[in-house]
Amino acid sequence: MSTTDKFSQTFTVTGMTCGHCVASVTEEVQEIAGVEDVAVDLPTGAVTVTSAAPLDESAVRAAVEEAGYQLA
Repeated sequence: MSTTDKFSQTFTVTGMTCGHCVASVTEEVQEIAGVEDVAVDLPTGAVTVTSAAPLDESAVRAAVEEAGYQLA
């Protein structure tokens, strides 16, 4: 595996209703070590995280909860 390999994982977050919600979740998830990009689809609640290595779901869950939301 080369160092340029990326991992993409999608999580579903419940409770987001607006752009501020998206910004809050994005900000918290971006603070997880190794995260390179966070893309949030507000209508579906899908949060796609691109990282250098696979992320532990508990770390993502903690970040989402810190933002005030829940993983589905």
